[in-house]
Amino acid sequence: MFSLSSYFSVEYMLILLPLSVGLYLILPQKLRRISLLLCSYAFFWAVSGKLILYLLISTLMVYLFGLWLGRIQDELAQALAVCEKGGKKAVRAQYQARLLRVCVLGVLLHVGILLGVKYTPFFSDNLNVLLRMLHIPVVLKRPVFAIPIGISFYTMQAASYVLDVYRGKIRADRNLLRIALFMSFFPQIMEGPICRYSDTATQLWEAPRIRFENLTAGIERILWGLMKKTVVADRLNLLIENVFSGYEAYDGFVIALAAVCYTVQLYMDFSGTMDVVIGTGQIFGITMPENFKRPFFSKTISEFWTRWHITLGTWFKDYLFYPLSVSRPMKKLTSRARKRFGNHYGPLFSGAIALLCVWLCNGLWHGAGWHYIVFGLYHFVLILTGNLIAPLSIALAEKLHIRRDHFLYRTLQGIRTFVLVCIGELIFRALSLGQAAGMLKKIGTQFTTAVLRDGSLFTMGMDRQDYIIVFVTLVIVLIVGIVQERRSTRSMRDSEDLVRVTVIDDRKRRWK
Repeated sequence: MFSLSSYFSVEYMLILLPLSVGLYLILPQKLRRISLLLCSYAFFWAVSGKLILYLLISTLMVYLFGLWLGRIQDELAQALAVCEKGGKKAVRAQYQARLLRVCVLGVLLHVGILLGVKYTPFFSDNLNVLLRMLHIPVVLKRPVFAIPIGISFYTMQAASYVLDVYRGKIRADRNLLRIALFMSFFPQIMEGPICRYSDTATQLWEAPRIRFENLTAGIERILWGLMKKTVVADRLNLLIENVFSGYEAYDGFVIALAAVCYTVQLYMDFSGTMDVVIGTGQIFGITMPENFKRPFFSKTISEFWTRWHITLGTWFKDYLFYPLSVSRPMKKLTSRARKRFGNHYGPLFSGAIALLCVWLCNGLWHGAGWHYIVFGLYHFVLILTGNLIAPLSIALAEKLHIRRDHFLYRTLQGIRTFVLVCIGELIFRALSLGQAAGMLKKIGTQFTTAVLRDGSLFTMGMDRQDYIIVFVTLVIVLIVGIVQERRSTRSMRDSEDLVRVTVIDDRKRRWK
């Protein structure tokens, strides 16, 4: 058995990927899908060994809960067909309650396994601290479990499948192998993107023939991601490790520089990985959802999170924020708040509760530690504050005759957003909440630029040549990003113009 450390490893690039593509090329369609499934399980076995059992259990649960929900939905359709008109509401409510119980059970089982494996040590440590504070002479054991690679990602895919079947968005799949391939497709199993069943399941099962244009586009995307990772992310990591592992020895400027470098490194590493993942999918003719859309062009934190780790954000929005927002208690709260605080602030008041839940979960999803929770709360406060002051900032800009669409204004917005993101990533990367506080304190109280004058900047893991290589590569990535952003903006404008013309034409026809 060979070892796989990442999608950038020699084993992945030179063994698993070429073998899987070669096998896929020579097999007929019905066997191509099986080869993808076998390669996916071989990959997961190479990464996690016997912990593949977790994936198998999750896949089987998804399949069985889908069938269970599908059977109840069929029974509901039959009951409604023979039911008198006046009794349909009661019948629908009865079956809906059954569907809800099954859905909740299916989701809780998956989430429970994730919480138990990944977060039990964190919860037990904090309970012990609380017991000591209360002078209760009880010490809970600290269990430690082996954590399967990718469990956070495929757990969310599993939960989304159960929820989509419950909502009637998709039909329960009776093909266990198709479910298994959707859950385990090897390019995405470790780091996402978090795919929905409707995104990839059908494409994977159809197993389209590899086309030359897909092969070349996929290889180009993989090489682009490889450049981001090896040329930029790995180089910056040398400086980042030195500073974050011993920040006490550095002044505020160096710590701030490390925070900026980490933000860039994280993007180049994660987006580079997504390039390899999506590029691999392209080779097989599989279109996977994008996870990054030039996040550093964002003008606000809210916009940033619509461009960064997109599939995670949309998952929380669709399966946590919206259900909480439209729940009966929230609707009542919104109605009362709107009467008291107006149409803008009323919904924000109740929506803040749903937003808080989202960002608590977002923080915890990234890791078991208080600094991750604070990272989530930090972004919650920024987004909520932005929503609260939006009318005031618009009114102030109008009063001062400031054009909000002016290049300089938008540039300053982008710089502000980038700085706020860097502060959040410093909290995220720190080894603890105490270290994050200490680093932020040094930035505010011991900020000097001595390292730029004495040359010590080039002795922290990166020399002058490394800085030049990183800078040139980042300029290339920036230029490509600007071109893509302009194309995207132009495409959006064309779409808006098309909609506007269609509406005008429709009105003219009605007038005639």
